[in-house]
Amino acid sequence: MTRFLVVPQWQGSPSARAMLLVDGADAIAEDLPKARTRVLDVPLEAGDAQGTTVQRLSSLRRTHDLIVEALADTDEMTILVGGDCSVSVGAITSIPGELDDVALVWFDAHPDLHTPSTSPSGAYAGMALRAALGDPHSPLPARPGLAPDRVVLVGARAVDPAEDTHLSESGITRLSPDELATEGALTRAVAATGASRVYVHVDVDVLDPAHLAGVSMPAPFGAEVAHLVTALRDLRSQTTLVGATVAGFAPRTRDDAVDDLGAILRVIGALA
Repeated sequence: MTRFLVVPQWQGSPSARAMLLVDGADAIAEDLPKARTRVLDVPLEAGDAQGTTVQRLSSLRRTHDLIVEALADTDEMTILVGGDCSVSVGAITSIPGELDDVALVWFDAHPDLHTPSTSPSGAYAGMALRAALGDPHSPLPARPGLAPDRVVLVGARAVDPAEDTHLSESGITRLSPDELATEGALTRAVAATGASRVYVHVDVDVLDPAHLAGVSMPAPFGAEVAHLVTALRDLRSQTTLVGATVAGFAPRTRDDAVDDLGAILRVIGALA
């Protein structure tokens, strides 16, 4: 059975609305099965950079350790409900076994491929995918073993120049929102990596703002909910899912959260 780990972390976000990520995680948690859900008691304080260019690093390190500890005591498939995108780094670090047979599907309007030296904001969420690949410059890298040619980046359309340069050199596979709508395209892209297991990260800003409003940094021309859900169900039926993250939900009000929760719960249902 699937279990849920709610991680209401906000400190990795570059947005002025970052603390709304706590409200978003809490709103989703209310609709998850209580017996299968654990809410992490993460730091609420901003924390400090600890002499680096990464903002709020001390709190991020504490939450990273809490995620790793929480996932160490189970081999059940777990869906993290975040918070900002960097919660996936600890989860990927915790995948059981070696990583040489694992693919990573990263749904996001932004590729999250900055390093501390290229990031214009110093926000760790914008470095999360780079860190998950074991980047040695990250203050919180995942363990080595996840190769760029086993990453499928879906829906990225707000790409900074430094990220674009890295993408052109990395071997990461990209799918646009239009390509995601093609039946079986995601499953074929993952199969082409040769991996037998997959971790799925969904930042809900991969969706078009017309389908979901409660995100910190919306980008137009995103994916449709139906296409995302269909692609996830197909992938889930064809591949062993070792874990997943649903992150980035930042509703402005409780009423806004209610409006968006239907779409988010459809995504979670497709993963679970």
